[in-house]
Amino acid sequence: MYSVNVPVPGRVRTLANELFPELIAFETVREDHSCLLKRLGDADHVTQLQHRAHRALEGTPAVEARITGIDYFADPPLGSAPVVYLAVDSPGLGQIHDDLTESFETVAGLEGADYVPHVTLARGGDHETARRLADRDIEPITWTVSELEFWDGTDKLPVSRVSLPA
Repeated sequence: MYSVNVPVPGRVRTLANELFPELIAFETVREDHSCLLKRLGDADHVTQLQHRAHRALEGTPAVEARITGIDYFADPPLGSAPVVYLAVDSPGLGQIHDDLTESFETVAGLEGADYVPHVTLARGGDHETARRLADRDIEPITWTVSELEFWDGTDKLPVSRVSLPA
């Protein structure tokens, strides 16, 4: 599965690393951090997906994003619960997601109107621990999203980047 992801600044990765001791009780703790923007699907040739995505992103400006706190999905549509994440507030990313959904099918329950920008920290643990983490105050982190990554979910690595404005 290929996707378009938002790379996060080092300050976000530092925050995730600081939270690690409180996340180790979860089944899975993410080591790589980004914000999934839109799943693109599978393809025999990633260049075809990239070309379609580039067309959809044409003229897209850089946007502001902000980590506003810690939250969790108590009952996610896929995978183990709960999912603890850093909440991302960004109307600009929401607009880019909407633009991409015009060119690529949406995944029900996860995209389109159900899309919640976030940076996953951990999943599959105790709901009380997730609630306790969500009650924790953090300093907001604001940054400018000036590039996006095309991500290969099978090999778990970026295959290319696109600068914004595109």
